[in-house]
Amino acid sequence: MSFIEARPAQQMFKISMEEVERIDASFASEAIVELIRRYRGSKGICLVGLEDAEVRFNIDLAAARVGVPVAIWNGKSIEMIGGQPSQGNREALEFALARPQARAAEFADSGANVSIANASTKFKQLWEQGFLMRSESAADSGGVEFLYRRIG
Repeated sequence: MSFIEARPAQQMFKISMEEVERIDASFASEAIVELIRRYRGSKGICLVGLEDAEVRFNIDLAAARVGVPVAIWNGKSIEMIGGQPSQGNREALEFALARPQARAAEFADSGANVSIANASTKFKQLWEQGFLMRSESAADSGGVEFLYRRIG
């Protein structure tokens, strides 16, 4: 936590799990999942190098118990463990995770059969729940548009 607090301008953090061979569920819950939950929506924290199945299981279990999504990067692919989105938001999350950034209008135009307002609501819920990061940008119309990004 002190490492993150010392870098207020930094928005993304990666925790390397390389060479971690053992982790119990209580440590996973208190040290990793709680850190991710605390900064949800303001700072993105993901895990990299998580190859041990038992370590992964304990983190997944701890995160699922409290509904906190945990982003795991394996090379160039991302996977979410722990908390899961509602069935209605799953397609929007898959759309967003498949690209570096996404806009509601892009999702609405993708053939998802949702309006821009509905797509915007889905992305906002995913951001609030900790599945995505969000930033503002200027829309072509002159207003504010949100960009949603993968964590990591």
